[in-house]
Amino acid sequence: MTMSDQPLRIAGREFASRLLVGTGKYRDAAETAAALEASGTEVVTFAVRRTDLGQGNDEPPLLEVVPPSRYTLLPNTAGCFDARAAVRTCRLARELLDGHNLVKLEVLGDETTLYPNVVETLKAAEALIADGFDVMAYTSDDPIVAGELEALGCCAIMPLGSLIGSGCGIQNPHNIRLIIERASVPVLIDAGIGTASEAALAMELGCDAVLMNSAIAHARDPVAMARAMKAAVEAGRGAYLAGRMPRRDRAEPSSPVAGRIAG
Repeated sequence: MTMSDQPLRIAGREFASRLLVGTGKYRDAAETAAALEASGTEVVTFAVRRTDLGQGNDEPPLLEVVPPSRYTLLPNTAGCFDARAAVRTCRLARELLDGHNLVKLEVLGDETTLYPNVVETLKAAEALIADGFDVMAYTSDDPIVAGELEALGCCAIMPLGSLIGSGCGIQNPHNIRLIIERASVPVLIDAGIGTASEAALAMELGCDAVLMNSAIAHARDPVAMARAMKAAVEAGRGAYLAGRMPRRDRAEPSSPVAGRIAG
């Protein structure tokens, strides 16, 4: 008997797609829009301090490429290295987006690894939740830290698969499983996915969704990769719900042995 699926639920919002996509690193706005369309995503994340929401450069403003009538916007705090900057950035996003309170919290430890600073992340999460934000927290693959973030009230936990932009895939699937087993809020892989098989693996482990940017934007054909990632997330989710066969130490014939013709 197969488990029936339910929509992805984050902070009271429901989504059919389990693939969240970023807007950075594409060649131009047209490619961004085409890749988002091909991915089937419903949630689009962008860095507040690096994004023109409505005026400026030669490209169309973000809100034309990613209309709020079609996508749920997920402003993020990429580029912040302490709690104070992250909180300020989220408050700016809320002002720019007329009270929007769903945010991706990302507090980095250094510019070389872009690894999360979990101490500052915990401080920022506590302040933002007290200020009425729904916080999706990017963090390390440490199950203890993940539990602390959930206890503070984060609406989703987002452990890295590997370093941001590295494309190295999920380096510690055992820790990801521990986080999933203990969490009562959605768990999303955020960072490190490089190709479709890695997105499928994240879903097969039991992740509720996957967030990515570089894997699509840095592909030779971003639109084709977006389609592949959509299919991979759906296939991985389907395999997780179906339940894989058990691993065995020895072979087991797939055809019945009773009644076979003797030599």
